[in-house]
Amino acid sequence: MIQQTLFTGWHFMRWLRLGLGIILSIQAFEMHDTFSGFIAAFFLFQAITNTGCCGANGCATPLKPTHTRDVDDSINYEEIK
Repeated sequence: MIQQTLFTGWHFMRWLRLGLGIILSIQAFEMHDTFSGFIAAFFLFQAITNTGCCGANGCATPLKPTHTRDVDDSINYEEIK
């Protein structure tokens, strides 16, 4: 489960969070700024765990469809006069 979260689902926003986290962590290290370090840790945590602003996968789309149609789940039509 953890490997799947780490190595799959890398989309634009996840790469952006990773980039911002790395840039802010470098800046925090060079400037000795604790606040930038917290923000960098926040962005890196979001990128690694694939979470967004809404908590654990609150803003993410599901990887697999939640409902698949079965053969018995066919549509029945009734003629109305």
